[in-house]
Amino acid sequence: MIIDDQYYDVIIIGTGAGGGTLTHKLASTGKKILVLEQGEFLEKESSQLVDVEVFKKENFHVSEQWYDSDRELFSPQTSYSVGGNTKIYSGVLQRMRERDFEEVQHQDGISPEWELKYKDFEPYYTQAEKLYQAHGQTGDDLTEPPRSEDFPFPVVDCQPQVEDICDRISKEGLHPAYLPIGVGEQGRTDSEDTGISPAITANDNVTLRTKAKVLWLHTNPSGKEVKAVEAQIGEQSYLFMGDIIVLSCGAINSAGLLLRSKNEKYPQGLANSSGLVGCNLMKQLMTVVVQLTSTSNSGLFQRTRYINDFYWGDENFSYPMGHIQNSGGILQDVIFAESPPILSVATKLMPGFGLKQLAKRSIGWWLQTEDLPRPKNRVSVEGSKLCLDYTPNNTEAHDRLIYRWIDVLKSVDANKQNIYPRGETPISVVAHQSGTCRFGEDAKTSVLNLNCRTHDIDNLYVVDSSFFPSISATSPALTVIANALRVGEHLIERLG
Repeated sequence: MIIDDQYYDVIIIGTGAGGGTLTHKLASTGKKILVLEQGEFLEKESSQLVDVEVFKKENFHVSEQWYDSDRELFSPQTSYSVGGNTKIYSGVLQRMRERDFEEVQHQDGISPEWELKYKDFEPYYTQAEKLYQAHGQTGDDLTEPPRSEDFPFPVVDCQPQVEDICDRISKEGLHPAYLPIGVGEQGRTDSEDTGISPAITANDNVTLRTKAKVLWLHTNPSGKEVKAVEAQIGEQSYLFMGDIIVLSCGAINSAGLLLRSKNEKYPQGLANSSGLVGCNLMKQLMTVVVQLTSTSNSGLFQRTRYINDFYWGDENFSYPMGHIQNSGGILQDVIFAESPPILSVATKLMPGFGLKQLAKRSIGWWLQTEDLPRPKNRVSVEGSKLCLDYTPNNTEAHDRLIYRWIDVLKSVDANKQNIYPRGETPISVVAHQSGTCRFGEDAKTSVLNLNCRTHDIDNLYVVDSSFFPSISATSPALTVIANALRVGEHLIERLG
C-alpha cells in the first residue's frame, strides 16, 4: 500500500451533483482539496443517445453487479465518470414544493416533515439555478413555490408537437408549465463542466484523481474521526489523509461505503449508531407513457414541459399523485432508454410502424410519484455483495396518475389513439435514489445532523441525496446541488 505524502484539508469522494458542486464551492478558499472519482472523463456526446438500437441494449450500466431482494444479480444503470449521474440525467432542475418539506399524508402513509424548510433552501436554490444556468418561466404552475428571483435564463424552445399537445391540454383546464432545464453553451449542464473542470483549471489547490475506487474509510482509535481514505487506483492501493472527509457517491454507494468500513468501534458500519445507515431507500415510482403524433420529429429534442395539476391529487383522489413531464426526444432520453423496451412492444401493437419510425412519431411522457421512506427498503452489504432490498409503495397513487394522464391524452388526441404503451422502470434503474443517511437533530432517528455531518464522526460528511428524509415527486438534482452549496458555506466557516 502506498501512503500519499500529501495531507489535505478536504477529501471529496465522488463528482456528481453533490461532490462536483461542493468542489466548485470550496475551490476558491485556497484550502488543499483532493477529489476522488471512480470513473474517468467522458465526452459530452456520450450522454446523447442517437441510435434506436439503444432499446435493445443495456447502455449506461456499470460493469459491477448488485443484488436485488431475491439476491439475483443485476447491473445498475448509473454513471461512474467525472460528473457522476449528471452525465446521464435529463437536465431538469426542479425545486421541491413548499409543502413537500412538511408532513404530508399519502394514500399509503406519511411523508415525513423536514427539520429545515423551503425557506432555508430557497437562497441556495437561487444560487444553484444561476450556477447550472437554469432556463425556465414562472407563473404557469399552481404548485410553484415562492421565489426570491426569477429564472436566470428564458425557457428552452419547445418541440412543435409538444407545444400543440400542451395547447390542447390547456383548453381542458389544465396548466402545462415550462420545465426548468440546465443548458449551457455545450448543451445540458452537468457537474463536470460546471463544477469539477473549472475548479481544477482555475485553482492549483484542487487535485482530481480518476479511476480511484474508494474501498474503506479508516478511523482513529477512538472512532471520532476518519483519518484515512483507502482507494484502489489501477492495481495499487493508496491511503489519503485529510482533515474533513465528504462522501458524495450517491445514496446507494455512500451507504455501502459506510457499511463496508465497519470496525471495532462501529461493528454495524461507520456512523451507524442509529442503525439507519442504508435504511429508507427511495427512488420514486417512474413510468413512461408513449403517445403517437401525426407528424415526425427528430427524436433528439430536450424535455421542456410539465404538468402538476395532479401533484396533490384531484377531485376523485384526495392524496398526492405526482408529477408529469414530457420525456424529451425518445432517441436521446437516457432514462427512457433504460426503462423496458416498450417501443418494441408498441410495434407489435401498432402494425405498419417500424421501431425507428415509431420512435420518431412518438412523444414520451415521464410520470413520477413519491415513494415513502420504509426502513426495510434499504442498502445492505453481505460480504462483498452490495444488496438492494426494495419493494415499491404508494402504488395506487401512481396507478391513478397513469390512468388519469392517459384519459387526458385520449381527450386531446387528434389521432384518436387507443393504445398508450407504457413501461415502469425496473430495480436496475437507480435514478433519483435518495434517503439512506437521512438528516435531523436527533442522533437516534437520523444519521446526519442538519449540516450533513455524521452524528458519530466529527469530520465525516455526506453531501448527496442520502440526506433526504423524503423525496417528493420532483426530480431531486437541484435540491442536491442547493444542499451542496449550503453545506459548502458551513465547511468554509469550519475551515476558517
